[in-house]
Amino acid sequence: MEKFDKMLAAGEPALLSIFRVITGLLLFQYGAAKLLKIPVVPPFDKVEALSLFGVAGMFELVLGGLLILGLFSRLVAFILCGEMAFAYFISHFPRGFIPLLNGGTLAILLCFSCLYLTCAGGGPWSLDALMRKKA
Repeated sequence: MEKFDKMLAAGEPALLSIFRVITGLLLFQYGAAKLLKIPVVPPFDKVEALSLFGVAGMFELVLGGLLILGLFSRLVAFILCGEMAFAYFISHFPRGFIPLLNGGTLAILLCFSCLYLTCAGGGPWSLDALMRKKA
């Protein structure tokens, strides 16, 4: 079993980078839908830039893009973690306690994904790692 664990552990750094990119893409798509209307999705088709949803879209678009690139990964993930917690308590929690029933499952999952990235960093395939190598 120890050999199996070592074999899987060898992939941890790469998987961390892939996890960061996918998390960033998930957030980026919401920002694109809210602000750029790509794709046009009914809940976000009438979002104005300076509304609560619009400001959340700005966070998701810009910071999601930075997360994809792995630039300032820990700080960006920390801000996005807070944004997702805020989204859950403002939008979902008032509809009930249970995330499955109030539609807040994705917000909680993204919140804790970003919290993990805050602690773990962006991984070896990131601009942060590239900048560390040059310094």
